[in-house]
Amino acid sequence: MPLIPVNGLDIAYDLTGPSGAPVVAFSNSLGTTRAMWEGVAAALRGRYRVLRYDTRGHGASATRDAPAEIADLAGDLLGLLDGLGIDRAHLVGLSLGGMTVQALAAAAPDRVLSLTLMATAAYMPSEASWNERAATVRAQGTAAIVDATLGRWFTPGFAERAPTVVAPIREAFAACDRAGYAVACGAIGRMDLRPVLGRITAPTLVIAGRDDPATPPAMAEEICAGIPQAELVLIPRAAHLLAVEHPEAAAAHLLGFLDRHRGATASAGAVPFETGLANRKAVLGEAHVERSLAAAGPFAGPWQDFITRTAWGEVWGDPRLPWKTRSLVTLALMVALGHEEEFKLHIRPALANGVDLEELQSLLLQIAIYAGVPAANGAFRWVRDTLGADARVVPTT
Repeated sequence: MPLIPVNGLDIAYDLTGPSGAPVVAFSNSLGTTRAMWEGVAAALRGRYRVLRYDTRGHGASATRDAPAEIADLAGDLLGLLDGLGIDRAHLVGLSLGGMTVQALAAAAPDRVLSLTLMATAAYMPSEASWNERAATVRAQGTAAIVDATLGRWFTPGFAERAPTVVAPIREAFAACDRAGYAVACGAIGRMDLRPVLGRITAPTLVIAGRDDPATPPAMAEEICAGIPQAELVLIPRAAHLLAVEHPEAAAAHLLGFLDRHRGATASAGAVPFETGLANRKAVLGEAHVERSLAAAGPFAGPWQDFITRTAWGEVWGDPRLPWKTRSLVTLALMVALGHEEEFKLHIRPALANGVDLEELQSLLLQIAIYAGVPAANGAFRWVRDTLGADARVVPTT
C-alpha cells in the first residue's frame, strides 16, 4: 500500500478510478481503517476517482503520541490532497472522519466541491468522558471496549445476521494503535466546530442513522442548522456505522448527491502510461496485468504500451460512462463477436464493477434477441466455465 509523508507522518492511502473523473476523498471513523468504505466506494467505481486513507494512528498510517486537534487531522487530509496534486475534491467522512472533513471545509472552502457527513457531530460532550475512554485504551488496549463499541455501531441482531461483515470491523478495532486511538479521543473531546459551520460554503449532505446512539439525529440537525447549504437524510434501522451496516442505502444517497454536484471533468487526450496501468489493474486485477506485461517481450511491448495508454487510459479512464456500464457493453460485444477468451477475462471484473448475476443473465437474454441464440448459448456456457458454482443462478442449456 502506498505511503505519503504528510505533516511529518507517513499516511497510508489508495487512489483508484478514471484519471479524468472528479476525486471523492473518504475519511474513516474512530477505530477503523479505510477498509470501512469498501461497500460504499464500490458504487462509485468507474464514475469517480476514489481516494481513501487511514487517519493518523489508524490502520497503516503512522502514530504521533502527542495531543492533536481535529484541525490537525484536517491538515493531514489537506496535505494528502496537496501531495497527490489534487486541487479540489468531494469530501466524505463518517464520525471522526465527518469531523475532519467539516474542519477542512470550514478552513479551506475553495478546495471542496461538496461535503457528505455521515453519523457525525460538530460537538461531542463531554471532554471528561473522552479522556476516560482514552485512559482505558492506553491501559488495556481497544480490545477492552470493543464489545461496548460495536453495540453502538450496529443495530441489535446485525452482528448475528452478518458475521462476515462485522468480523473485519471488530478485528480492525481491536488492532488499532492504543496511542493513536487515545490521541483521537482527546481531539474529539476538545472539539467544538459549531462556531465555524457557517464558513462551510460547499453543498452538504448530512446522513444520520435513525437508531444511532452515538451521534443521534439531533446532532445531524444541529449541523444542518449551521451550514447554509445542508440537507438531511435519515436512514431507518441504522446505527452509527451506517456505511457498513447499510452500504447500499448510503451509497445511493451519496451517488445521487455527487452527481448533482459533480464538477468539471478533465477532457480526453493523451494519458500517461502509469494512469492507464492503474485503471487496467483496477479492472482486470494486478496479477493478470503483471503477467501480461512480463510475457510481452520486446515484440509485443509496444502493443502493451498502446492498449494501456489508449484502451485503459483514455477509454476506460473517461468517466462519462461508469465502469459497470462499460463492463456490460464489453461483455455484449465479446459475445456478439465470438471472442470467448476476452469474454471470460471480463466476467469477474464485471462483477467487481457492480454487475450482479441477475443483470448478467438479463444481458445474455438480450444478446439472444439481437445477436442470436447460438451466441447467447455459448455465453451461458462461458459463464459457467468461468464462475463454476458461483454461476448456479444462471441457467445453461
